[in-house]
Amino acid sequence: MKYINRTLEPELKRRFFAGKALVLYGPRQSGKTTLIKHLTVKYGDQVLWMNGDNPDTRNTLYEISTASWRRLLGNKKILVLDEAQRVENVGMALKLVSDELPDIQVIASGSSSFELMNLTAEPLTGRKFEYRLLPFSFAELCEEHGLFAEKQEREKRILFGSYPDVVAHPGDEQQRLSEIAGSYLFKDIYALDGLRRTSILDKLIRALAMQIGSEVNYHELARLTGTDGKTVERYIDLLTKCYVVFPLGAYSRNLRNEIKKGFKIFFCDLGIRNAVINNFTPLDSRTDAGGMWENYLILERLKKIQNQPFPPRSFFWRTMAPQNHEIDYIEEAQGQLHAWEIKWSPHPKAKIPQTFLKAYPTARTGILSPDNFDEFLLD
Repeated sequence: MKYINRTLEPELKRRFFAGKALVLYGPRQSGKTTLIKHLTVKYGDQVLWMNGDNPDTRNTLYEISTASWRRLLGNKKILVLDEAQRVENVGMALKLVSDELPDIQVIASGSSSFELMNLTAEPLTGRKFEYRLLPFSFAELCEEHGLFAEKQEREKRILFGSYPDVVAHPGDEQQRLSEIAGSYLFKDIYALDGLRRTSILDKLIRALAMQIGSEVNYHELARLTGTDGKTVERYIDLLTKCYVVFPLGAYSRNLRNEIKKGFKIFFCDLGIRNAVINNFTPLDSRTDAGGMWENYLILERLKKIQNQPFPPRSFFWRTMAPQNHEIDYIEEAQGQLHAWEIKWSPHPKAKIPQTFLKAYPTARTGILSPDNFDEFLLD
């Protein structure tokens, strides 16, 4: 498979041998291992690779001592621990290297963010730089294919997503997505706390996929899945922390009738979403094209801003009935608001609601459509 440059690559290179561990989060099969191999290839046999999915690795690192680390590393300069969330006490193990062997560059990757964050949070406080890697972004694919060519692939990306293996095998996207969803993506979820694949979780994922772009109601989802609201909330949290979905909260500051606690759920890859509902029908014959377009733009924007030192905060905005005025996407950074309406088939008179403009007169606004979206994702 041809290597495609990742936007994160220069930032990671800049942090090499700066005295801190590099921790890379992201879903399985998003390209983390490929990126790390690309970054470390020039170091050859000076790199020690370990994989947390390997029982030998887990046994070796359990309560490892400094002396054992010295023997294990020898003259290596870089330690790579892939799927680090699978290693018990991984934070303490990596802390030993950072403290006692400061010349070693530690790189840890994990596909289950919450486990790895919990395991490394306290031991590696002040000793790590954290980053996220999702499947290919629009910007990365534009750099590889060119802007014009990549824009021609827009519908394909909305239908099949942008996992590296999917992008690399045009014509075989559905089979590749089936492999990713079935064999990899949900692996971490089912491994947690003895959680097993249940019809409730399957029904929930499908319900979220069918409600793409809509506000989430725990009680309605509980009714659809035959469980209670707390279970729904817990499972959504797990899906979020395993990079299956991500939430977008409601923005509220000035108006009494603004929605304050609502949120929407979007998918971290639209190919996975469409695989869940087994629907890869072309967009011109679908009723959910608008929701998928909204998901696509917000997801791609997230990929653009997620590793910035101080990324803007992201929201949607809506007023309560009877108005029900809505803004699809808002960013707040350094006190400045920027609001966008997202239209798949924009009406020439599409406008930002006056209710919002009066409440936030200094906000910058825009209408996003298939005709102008590239500036939103590249500038």
